[in-house]
Amino acid sequence: MSADVWLPIPPEEIKGLPDGPRYLFWDGGEDGDQPFPGDPADCAVYVVPYMKRWPVKVRPLERLTGVQVIQTLTAGVDDITARLSSIVPGVQLCNARGVHEASTAELALTLTLAALRGIPGFVRAQQEGRWESGFHPSLADKNVLIVGYGSIGAAIEDRLVPFEVARVARLARSPRTTARGLVHPITDVLSLLPDADVVILSTPLTEVTRGLVDARFLARMKDGALLVNVARGPVVDTEALLAELESGRLTAALDVTDPEPLPPGHPLWRAPGVLISPHVGGPSSAFLPRAKRLLVDQLTRFVNREPLRNVILTTGANGQ
Repeated sequence: MSADVWLPIPPEEIKGLPDGPRYLFWDGGEDGDQPFPGDPADCAVYVVPYMKRWPVKVRPLERLTGVQVIQTLTAGVDDITARLSSIVPGVQLCNARGVHEASTAELALTLTLAALRGIPGFVRAQQEGRWESGFHPSLADKNVLIVGYGSIGAAIEDRLVPFEVARVARLARSPRTTARGLVHPITDVLSLLPDADVVILSTPLTEVTRGLVDARFLARMKDGALLVNVARGPVVDTEALLAELESGRLTAALDVTDPEPLPPGHPLWRAPGVLISPHVGGPSSAFLPRAKRLLVDQLTRFVNREPLRNVILTTGANGQ
């Protein structure tokens, strides 16, 4: 077949790409103004640049008149779904399920342990040359609630098991039963919050989950509970969270924020009881090997006209 495939990784660095398409490198450039590598109308598969600003990711969309597949290298696809009107009908939008589970789950556990065991305070004390001991909560014997039990949520639970947590409760868009137990529907969230010592957010950003963690949600969390967000910033109402942090009733560990990047001087930076990392759940040494495997598999399927993996939606179908 003859078609262009735009890749944000140089094609010569990806072993096993199938013959047929013309592979072109485009990652938007440092400032987002990198020239397109070919005629956008000839692009059949657009692999969205990773860790680029939103305007860079969506810049080609209106000109991709012949595109058949848009493949993100992120688990969430909200950057692209926000511009669905710019995409021609019949395009399969695929996410990066299988790429970020290990790295994001590691960070979720890291943030949880660091926040509970007081690691930020130890770092500050070290910088000041102070030996400051103390008593801190353990993850052992805690009840954990995972809000968003997809592949990343399941990977988080895999890593929680060795830490002797008392119980893990699971929430997803729709109920089901897994090998580990019941997954509750998201509508049960308010009834499950009062028992949770740790609430971990790993849900995609949708119209249902935007602002899910509002004042009512936070009020249902038990005193002293920890909120961990490795999902998306707008899942949490920042003002409502700030009120709880400043009162000292809750603590938080956030890999994502709203707004993001968090600007200098924002009150979240200096709120008590909060640990912030700069959206680094995905970018780790685990990313590239898994991303390359996904691209080889997807492009082999595309060339052989086999069903693609991780299809989130098809544009123009069911009102999309």
